[in-house]
Amino acid sequence: MRTDVDLLLLHAPSVYDFRRRSILYGPVSDLIPSSPVFEMYPLGFVTMASYLAERGFTVRIVNLALRMMNDRRFDVPQFLARLKPGAVGIDLHWLPHAHGSLEIARIVKELHPNVPVIFGGLSSTYFHEELIRYPQVDYVLRGDSVEPALSELLRVLAAGVLPDRVPNLTWKANGEVRVNPLGSLPESLDYVDLRVDRMVEMVLRYRDLESVLPFNGWWGNPITAVFTAKGCAHECVTCGSSHTTCGLLTTRRHPVFRSPASLVANMVDISRLTRGPIFIVGDLRQNGDDYAHEALERLSRAAIGNEIVFELFDNPPREYLEAIDRAVRNWSLEISPESHDERIRRLQDETTFFTNAEMEATIDAALGLRSHRLDVFFMIGLPGQTRESVRETVRYCQRLFERSDRRLSCFISPMGPFLDPGSRGFEEPERFGYRLLARTLEEHRQLLLQPSWEHILNYETRWMTRRDLVEATYEAAETLNALKLRYGRIDRARGEGVARRIAAARALKNRLDDQGRRGVIDKEVARTLEGEVRAFSVSTVCDKRELFWEGHVMNFRLLTILRIALRYLGRQVRSSTLLNRARIAAGFNWWRRAKKA
Repeated sequence: MRTDVDLLLLHAPSVYDFRRRSILYGPVSDLIPSSPVFEMYPLGFVTMASYLAERGFTVRIVNLALRMMNDRRFDVPQFLARLKPGAVGIDLHWLPHAHGSLEIARIVKELHPNVPVIFGGLSSTYFHEELIRYPQVDYVLRGDSVEPALSELLRVLAAGVLPDRVPNLTWKANGEVRVNPLGSLPESLDYVDLRVDRMVEMVLRYRDLESVLPFNGWWGNPITAVFTAKGCAHECVTCGSSHTTCGLLTTRRHPVFRSPASLVANMVDISRLTRGPIFIVGDLRQNGDDYAHEALERLSRAAIGNEIVFELFDNPPREYLEAIDRAVRNWSLEISPESHDERIRRLQDETTFFTNAEMEATIDAALGLRSHRLDVFFMIGLPGQTRESVRETVRYCQRLFERSDRRLSCFISPMGPFLDPGSRGFEEPERFGYRLLARTLEEHRQLLLQPSWEHILNYETRWMTRRDLVEATYEAAETLNALKLRYGRIDRARGEGVARRIAAARALKNRLDDQGRRGVIDKEVARTLEGEVRAFSVSTVCDKRELFWEGHVMNFRLLTILRIALRYLGRQVRSSTLLNRARIAAGFNWWRRAKKA
């Protein structure tokens, strides 16, 4: 079969038919770049494309979720029918894609019944034995570093032999599920780079920019990320990437890291393409002080002008912040204490604990240096947390506002829509005070179709019902929004806009609840919510623009993009010339043989 791409990577919306369904998704995505459609594809798409391209495979990324968001007339089956992939890869990394990913796989299988469909991601790994039983799924690659296994699988499929030796693979033969051993577990992340130039080439090759964009609004807010590690040394109860979770999914006993040299080299490559902020995912100190200081030393020599955003998982010594300040011209900090209550904080992560006084000292030190901004994140839905505790967290935010300048801001959001599978809270819910309302992949898939985010949540706690969690979220958002206005963290237009959206979302939710109790949803409410992902579910705990860094007149470095384009086009011309020469030679040889005959 002739193909136009070896691997087509598809990113699905959370709910496939969100454009016609009436669902109040809620503020579950206000503190991440994407919308409730969760249109941001995982960074693994980029590393897979880079790794495979270096081994001669052609890869195309298509962000179906974004295409569907931005164009209501975009026809997914029609678009996919025109393509001729050798294989299709679909991510089920975050569990909110449980519905959309499987629906996209179903459409692919209907259109291209002989094309293998491959799933991957943390949620795919957790539910691999259930996932493989769906008829539209042919293969599941398990683990967090599947590039080598994926390359081997594509090679085996092209050769037409059984994949019984492909590591990390769950598959089926004659209806029987087979689970190959986890044999591909790299001990370093240096085996693959982001290679952002490959993404530019992909845009040129397929003449399709929108399909490659990471999330809605990225063009104006081109934040990028580099991962320091896969896995984590910490034990947050609710986290799907905690130490326990990674041990369960990958059998690793410790995180695997990218070396400081590779980390900084990837950041330099990004800085050559864009002026946007670069987010270092994971605390550099997680792999020890020597690792962190080597990374900072290399950053100092690299002299990257982009804003560099650092995460803190625990409370660092002042010397570490001073080292950041010496190494990086433009930098910011993100701290996630989760709760103001030190007792709850200890319940959430017993492996790492810091007091409020210690955190405040860190904040003072950072703001006494050249940190451009410092964001503090709190969460609703934690072990031991009550509605009154959430109110006290917001009062603690006021304390932070009073003692800090405008560079500091606070955010609070619900843990939603799901408690992560594999987290300690999911695996041992009773121990941590949770009651799970869904266990299987199919149960989560059905939850995503519920009319309101209260009923989409897959958990409640011993201290708060789902309704309590929703009400506590809106109450906290209203109060915190008013405090940000009062203390100059946002301007009046933004603050009043958030207040209006919160009020509208609460009123609509109350109407849904009332009608739900009567067993009917009227047509007016259904029409109001049909296909709606912005008005009642975006910027309803904060204005989403609060997460953005100050942009530039020109966010991208056009000369770099031009050089990449010229280099790519030059290769295409040379390749075409060689192909034409080969065709001419083949034709001449045929004519000579025919003449002799």
